[in-house]
Amino acid sequence: MILRDLALRPAARSELPAVLALLADEETVVDPASIAVTEAYERAFADIGADPRNEILVLTDGELVLGCLQITYIPGLGRGGAERALIEAVRIRADRRGGGLGRELMERAVARARERGCALVQLTSDKRRADAHRFYASLDFARSHDGFKLTL
Repeated sequence: MILRDLALRPAARSELPAVLALLADEETVVDPASIAVTEAYERAFADIGADPRNEILVLTDGELVLGCLQITYIPGLGRGGAERALIEAVRIRADRRGGGLGRELMERAVARARERGCALVQLTSDKRRADAHRFYASLDFARSHDGFKLTL
């Protein structure tokens, strides 16, 4: 697979159904045309786009969305006042896994954070996703903290 022709860029509104399709099911390819783009999704997408500290990024091969992630830049007083990047909702199309696209997506996202001056990139992953944990470890992410969530 040739990876140099891929683009990583902010998602366009027209790609929202494709992003939602990636988030809908990790194991199968979901047709973006089957996705109901609700007002809540529209509002969230617009809010992310309007926030200079948030991005929904897509990895594309021409018109086809192959992967996505959300990156949030968090200011902080730790690490000398540098920003940190939080990466979430990392997905690659189910039928395109295993060819290096996930690595390409993450390496480009980390490079983007580095160029912005972030001192740290962090992410969380569901404890049940053992394959994802091995993948992140292969990218030199280290298990350093236990995370906690409170559903509201």
